[in-house]
Amino acid sequence: MTSPTPVPLPAAYPTGHAGPPCDLWLDGRRGLRWPEDDGPPTAPSEAYPDASALERDLAARSGVEPERVIVTAGADGALDRACRAFLAPDRRAVLTDPTFAMLPHYVALQGAGRRDVPWPEGPLPVDRLREAAGEATGLVAVVTPSNPTGLVAATDALVDLARTCPRMLLVVDLAYVEFADEDPTAALLAEPNVLVVRTLSKAWGLAGWRIGYALGPESVVAALRAAGGPYPTASAGLALARARLASGDDHLAGRLARTRRERDRLGRLLRSAGLQVPPSQANFVLARGGRAGWLADGLAGLGIAVRDLGAVGTRLSLPAEPDAFGRLWQGCRTALAPEAILLDIDGVVVDVGASYREAIRLTAASFGCEVSAAEIAREKSRPGSNNDWEVTRRLLADRGCSVSLAEVTGRFEGFMDDRQLWRREQLIPARRTLERLAARRSLAAVTGRPRRDARRVLAQLGLDDLVTTTVVLEDAPAKPDPAPVRLALRRLGVRRAWLVGDTPDDMTAARRAGVIPLGVGAPGDAPAATTGRLVSAGAARVLTSLDDLEDLLP
Repeated sequence: MTSPTPVPLPAAYPTGHAGPPCDLWLDGRRGLRWPEDDGPPTAPSEAYPDASALERDLAARSGVEPERVIVTAGADGALDRACRAFLAPDRRAVLTDPTFAMLPHYVALQGAGRRDVPWPEGPLPVDRLREAAGEATGLVAVVTPSNPTGLVAATDALVDLARTCPRMLLVVDLAYVEFADEDPTAALLAEPNVLVVRTLSKAWGLAGWRIGYALGPESVVAALRAAGGPYPTASAGLALARARLASGDDHLAGRLARTRRERDRLGRLLRSAGLQVPPSQANFVLARGGRAGWLADGLAGLGIAVRDLGAVGTRLSLPAEPDAFGRLWQGCRTALAPEAILLDIDGVVVDVGASYREAIRLTAASFGCEVSAAEIAREKSRPGSNNDWEVTRRLLADRGCSVSLAEVTGRFEGFMDDRQLWRREQLIPARRTLERLAARRSLAAVTGRPRRDARRVLAQLGLDDLVTTTVVLEDAPAKPDPAPVRLALRRLGVRRAWLVGDTPDDMTAARRAGVIPLGVGAPGDAPAATTGRLVSAGAARVLTSLDDLEDLLP
């Protein structure tokens, strides 16, 4: 049986999040958060939704007739309808570049051509937009404040563009206009060929209800009504939107003021770290430069999701909440200006394949159970596997051999000492790599080894002079508890650090301590499986070696 074949379509808009798990979403998928007790009012569900009352409210706020307003499924719905109504294979669109990702998508869905006019910085390039437009142009679309740069187009520039291109539709997407210094809506609505697109998703905090709207000439709005379905939004969302518009102006003013303060502070911080940040008038800032991609990954390692736009830069939305902004601020500083590097020893600095892992195999064999290197590696990848004595006991228990942890520990340490397995341990990175890292940042070892073993291996491999402090088994509860990581920070007298480890426990402990977790595969471990486990546990990135760390440091 074969499935129907769709026509070729552009790639879908990315709505998911790939990478470490996050709980603070600042990647643009949410608007400003409003009071939690402001729930949706009751609304009838047996009748089809009627947006006319909300359209009248929006018309009154904008000073136009209700026939000039259409409520849509978010601002996206208005943009989609505009492209349906005014584009075709023989009619092209003119867009700025970069722009809101869905605009090129909607243009492509109509089979229309497209001309892009660069607008990476500075004022709106009106002359170039005018030159790009021609007889075959159906619409010109400008997003202001621009998504993703935050740049704004001056009102007189937009009016000039509309008047000098009277035969085409100028679509002005003002989704973020509440955050800007100037609102051009009134001036634009005086022009006969302008469609203004607005939303209640961003500043008004109704992103989950998908309430957008468009204002323009009656004939244009009528065309948009014909270009889509009659019931784009649900009754409960319409009722909530009316209630919020009626009573939310004071609350909105406070949140906008906080957003502007956060925007200025974050912009200054990012610029001081060497990133380029265009002057934004939206509820986000765009970071450009060689370290912008790392900033997105580093924040994700701390559970903070921002939007990595590749070559365009990294967009960071502003939460307008003191606690969330404090977390974002500290996260950016940690990613861009770490004070220390924390290193797990086993599998990161020292190859323990012939020592600790061999001791696991020998101990299991002494109780009559054979375990392979692959089985040991899988067991070490499980949460709660920081202690090799406990790992050995679990492997034995899986084979029906019930042995106390004390018995396992005694035999394990006996093998380590009697056969001097510890002498087989070797450095994984080149010593010069560790020397260069130590010259740039304080180094600490955070290990589950007993103090005797940790001191012995550091002395044997000549690392005593490079490591400022060592946190060992006797000092704090074992990872994934964050206590050993926090202790290392206290001993170093720092707040901002990265930790490199080879197990999910390392990643979890680092995140809980506010330290950026970086993974690395231990020698002999399967790279693909290791990467997946470490990222799922929270790794900002998985390095191929500690040499990669040098490229990330400022």
